[in-house]
Amino acid sequence: MPHEFSTSSLCVHDMMTHREGHMSERVSDNASDPQKIGVREFRGNLTAYLRQVRQGSTILVTSHDEIVAELRPPSPSYRPRRQPGALRGRIRLSDDFDQTPQDMLDSMDGDL
Repeated sequence: MPHEFSTSSLCVHDMMTHREGHMSERVSDNASDPQKIGVREFRGNLTAYLRQVRQGSTILVTSHDEIVAELRPPSPSYRPRRQPGALRGRIRLSDDFDQTPQDMLDSMDGDL
């Protein structure tokens, strides 16, 4: 007697096999054109799509054929990273830096 499969298990298996093949195509394809994916597809494969974005891809997320989000790598920062010690020797403090002037002390002692 031949082995019988239920329709639902076959469909799920076919969908998963198709999705995995589809995902591997997209992961390896780093085209400059942004790829469009549905919200459901994005939600189901979030990690893989974020990995693609990290590698430089742009992804447009759609809902009912309308673009609802654009995922792309962040633009490079315009401010250079802070380098501790970069101003060493260029900043000088006056000799009286830590002394409060007498007129200021007098004004603090007065009545409010």
